[in-house]
Amino acid sequence: MTAPIVRITDLRFSWPGQPPLLEVSTFQLNAGERLFLRGASGSGKSTLLGLIAGVLEADHGEISVLDQDMTRLSGSQRDQVRADHLGVIFQLFNLVPYLSVVQNVILPCRFSRRRQSEVAAAGGADQEAKRLLAQLGLDDPELLARKVTDLSVGQQQRVAAARALIGNPALIIADEPTSALDADTRDRFIDLLSREAQKTNAALLFVSHDGGLASLFDRALDLSEINASAQLAGAV
Repeated sequence: MTAPIVRITDLRFSWPGQPPLLEVSTFQLNAGERLFLRGASGSGKSTLLGLIAGVLEADHGEISVLDQDMTRLSGSQRDQVRADHLGVIFQLFNLVPYLSVVQNVILPCRFSRRRQSEVAAAGGADQEAKRLLAQLGLDDPELLARKVTDLSVGQQQRVAAARALIGNPALIIADEPTSALDADTRDRFIDLLSREAQKTNAALLFVSHDGGLASLFDRALDLSEINASAQLAGAV
């Protein structure tokens, strides 16, 4: 039996001086699974993603990503796991302002030999970047040469998605990735995430407060269902 892509056990996290924000006894995400995780603003969705991606450190518990316990790795080791195996669409995009659209998309390949190998097999980093961008409706050569700061917010969001997908990551994490997109672009966006994940049996963890998107995924879960802190707060 294949080990899950993500497995969380007895997780606890709180910001300094604050009561626990997350207390998750168990959570699992399998290879090839597309999971929709919903929750209200401030419920800890982005924090949970940061813990899984190794950007934040848990106070207690185990967070296994691809059979590696992120809580036992050094900061540089967590960075390498993320560079090699995770595609993260951050809520604030985190694009590099002085780079062009294509340069932003291929940036992860500069930090990972595994991704370099994957894009080389697909015809090269530039070609793969342009393929992903075209799938998201960004195929104008003049636009691709622009700095990302010259793009609309919706266009920047799609560039961030293409950057996350390049190099066939084993886990795609998307934090409110459709907030700036119209309905048609949003549906095309989600379809691309799903198709790219399916190609390599990657897991997709899609986080949003918009419960209307849940039917587009294999499984839907409300963060309050697994977060004991939220359950306790609701009982008070």
